[in-house]
Amino acid sequence: MRFEGKKALVTGASGGIGKAIVARLKREGATVLTTDRTGAEINGDLTDAEFCDGLPSQAAEKMGGLDILVNNAGIITRGKITEATDDDLRLTMAINVEAPFRLCRAAIPIMADAGGGAIVNTSSCWGVHPGPNHPVYIMSKAAIASLTQCLGRDHAHQNIRVNAVCPNEVNTPMIRTGFAIRGLDPDKAIDELNATVPLGRIAEPEDIADVIAFLASDDARYMCGALLEVNGGKPVV
Repeated sequence: MRFEGKKALVTGASGGIGKAIVARLKREGATVLTTDRTGAEINGDLTDAEFCDGLPSQAAEKMGGLDILVNNAGIITRGKITEATDDDLRLTMAINVEAPFRLCRAAIPIMADAGGGAIVNTSSCWGVHPGPNHPVYIMSKAAIASLTQCLGRDHAHQNIRVNAVCPNEVNTPMIRTGFAIRGLDPDKAIDELNATVPLGRIAEPEDIADVIAFLASDDARYMCGALLEVNGGKPVV
């Protein structure tokens, strides 16, 4: 029960990884407040600056504190830069970068006043080792990786640990929907991806949630600004 008495806010909580994160934190004793576009305890739009700015204090008021923030929400924008629209750029940066920035900015004073806390951001292996034909997505995840490293250093003295998990492919509804949109059979596409991973399969949501729980816990008490790659041994190609 590593999170007994802890209060956590999780964004993107209705997605595949989000549900796994919430289940893991609750199983170990945390009180968890969830947010997403739909299907969460607080439904809202992360492209809304006012919503993001007020969310940590709203969560702290509802739960009686805020010890853990998991910036899990994100979108994948595919295609070469010559195919990217202005809307692709605006939406990707709003959800993948600006929302976590605003949530961290609002949560850090709350955590500092309480004596500390843990923030876990979701970057990507692709944000650390850029791959082909995803420049908008990669740029956004590289920004989160750099933000994590900066905040990990800047707020360690306040006992606020900021770290990031960097997954490669994960077997979620998001990736399956992406295959379907491109006219591919999702099950066959996942099987083909599995064959490219040294461990023999792409990640399941629980594989990522377990690492996020580790980073949020006292087991990672000496980690600040870390970018933890969770890739089954598969490099970005």
